[in-house]
Amino acid sequence: MAEVTLRDVARAAGCSVATVSRVLAGTRPVGAETARAVREAADRLGYRPNEVARALRSRSTGTVGLVLPQITNPFFPSLVRELEHVLHAEGRAVLLADCDDDPETEAARIGALLGRRVDALLLIPVDERRSREAVAAAAAQVPLVLLDRGCGPGVADSVAVDNAAGMALVLEHLAATGRRRPCFIGAAGTASAAAERRAAYAAGVAALDPTAPERAVLGDFSVEWGRAAVDRIWPARPDAVVCANDLIAAGALQRLRQLGADVPGEVAVTGFDDIPMAGLADPALTTVRQPVAELAVEAARLLTRRPAAAPAPIPGPRRPVRTVRLAPELVVRASSAPGGVRAEPCATS
Repeated sequence: MAEVTLRDVARAAGCSVATVSRVLAGTRPVGAETARAVREAADRLGYRPNEVARALRSRSTGTVGLVLPQITNPFFPSLVRELEHVLHAEGRAVLLADCDDDPETEAARIGALLGRRVDALLLIPVDERRSREAVAAAAAQVPLVLLDRGCGPGVADSVAVDNAAGMALVLEHLAATGRRRPCFIGAAGTASAAAERRAAYAAGVAALDPTAPERAVLGDFSVEWGRAAVDRIWPARPDAVVCANDLIAAGALQRLRQLGADVPGEVAVTGFDDIPMAGLADPALTTVRQPVAELAVEAARLLTRRPAAAPAPIPGPRRPVRTVRLAPELVVRASSAPGGVRAEPCATS
């Protein structure tokens, strides 16, 4: 079946090709009767704009590249969904790339997306230090916003939850429920979210127990690590296990149940992110909820406010970068609530 062209629509609507183009593009005002006739003809004929031709004319592809560390982390699909909705409402399409937690793969994915002439990039960096060079080079070419994690000061605009405030909410809750011997299961490396959460824990937990900062073990953001870490910390009999994300917490809950521990009577368990499995865990997991929809809206806003620029010979930001930190919310569930009773979300900080 032959492709319907602007000329076909113009012939059916009884007007010029230029008029059809103005109506469908919305670039100039056109009389109401004419505009209605053009739209009815386009619908009747099944006209679809040629996006490739439009991109060549406007030098804009209408696409945003989104690079993730690892799509299997359940927090990221929720964020991708919100980003896709927000960007689609702005008339933009999303090209998704997964880099399997590898900075070299990440740099290659960024290069491939730039080669496809994306208008902008959204990026959750694998590592604060090792991702920096590729991120800075890309930020010199297209609008770029970092999500959830950073790459150090001055590299690119970023939006993330306030990790320190989230950890403070957890520690305040544990203190209020009488916990005095917490331990921390976190992630090693220099991903900024991991570093910020473990630093906030260490800074705040000394008020509960001066020796608590020493009771910390580091691995990765996985269920497997959560299970393995419990075997390392359980001999010290902590009365609370603070986990750097919900995947770790899910693994910790599983292993504690296997060991016969009473959660939350003997030991409380908390997570971070509020992924879908948090409410389905046994017992349901107390966690810090990230404002995912707000993260997506703020990321799109930062992209819009960051104008495009020609590639720079020396990688670096085009102007002072902006950093947005969003307030978290503590959701208290049975894994830490006194008596195992589910409570309502606490106020944000």
